[in-house]
Amino acid sequence: MRNTRRVVAGGLLALLATTTLAACGDAPEEESSGGGGGGASEAASDFQPCIVSDAGGFDDKSFNQLGFEGATQAADELGVELIDVESNSENDYGPNLESLVAEGCDAIVTVGFALSAATVESATANPDIEYILIDDAADNDFDGEKDADNIKPLLYNTAQAAFLAGYAAADYTKTGTVGTYGGQPFPTVTIFMDGFRQGAEYYAETKGKDVEVIGFEGGEKGSFTGGFEANEAATSTARRIIDQGADVVLPVGGPIYQGALTAIADSGEDVALIGVDADFFETDPNTQDVVMTSILKGMKVSTYEAVMAAGNDEFDTETYVGTLENDGVGIAPFHNFESKVSESLVAELDEVRAGIIDGSIEVTSYLDQ
Repeated sequence: MRNTRRVVAGGLLALLATTTLAACGDAPEEESSGGGGGGASEAASDFQPCIVSDAGGFDDKSFNQLGFEGATQAADELGVELIDVESNSENDYGPNLESLVAEGCDAIVTVGFALSAATVESATANPDIEYILIDDAADNDFDGEKDADNIKPLLYNTAQAAFLAGYAAADYTKTGTVGTYGGQPFPTVTIFMDGFRQGAEYYAETKGKDVEVIGFEGGEKGSFTGGFEANEAATSTARRIIDQGADVVLPVGGPIYQGALTAIADSGEDVALIGVDADFFETDPNTQDVVMTSILKGMKVSTYEAVMAAGNDEFDTETYVGTLENDGVGIAPFHNFESKVSESLVAELDEVRAGIIDGSIEVTSYLDQ
């Protein structure tokens, strides 16, 4: 893999990569050596892609890492060098984007909803640059329209995949209690928590099993750590969930799952973890004994395709939404839990997935509004 060039601005790292993607509802195509138009082209010869992380950093084993890997793959296939910058806090977002603009970036990937306001400000000031915003609609005034025309939002209806994970958790639990907690109550966080709750409640209703979901009550009511760092707040929040009897825990917010790992180890109880964004079993070997499954976002593929399109002068700004139907979201295999879950669970999940896709099973999220 090509070494990326890192930019330091005001003592802060900044990262950006631009992209274009299939239209809303279209499935991302499988990655291939010819990806999105194939190899380096004349259009891409002077193309400069960039990417900037949120405070979680590119080694968060999930959200930022997937976006970074997709942008890096595209840059490699286009035969250009990716400029990446990491943010250590929200105070870095604006300066990091300014540094990337100064570097002459043609396309900038901004990873995460927390960068939405800074992305809109930068895009408005630089209309000739193409922006790819992961996990936010760039609608900060909530009027139903993007706040800048040169931004392509990449969104994921993870409530659908989280519904499957909640169903699986409700089937697996021995205590009758499953729990979730998040970093902050952003819609792109609570969409996981809400879908998880809906899936567990659907299982309880259809199976006649008493299952309690703790940690999320709806809206912004729930258990949150206040940030997206693997700190004591993440550990103590997970510990409170476990102390209430949860034997399946879903942490939503990048590295905060590491707090759950600590809390699970300290509890001495048989507690299962559910990952988010990436397959934790593959990205973090430390989770392999406890991770039951993971709720997946196709961020690597969608970011890759968006950057490839930008590099090949095929960039469009239509919003992409990943769903179960277009394989933009899903759940990971059970891996080491295959022998621990019920024999009928996989087949039942296939039926539930089909029901969600055909509309016979309703899953609600803020993306439906």
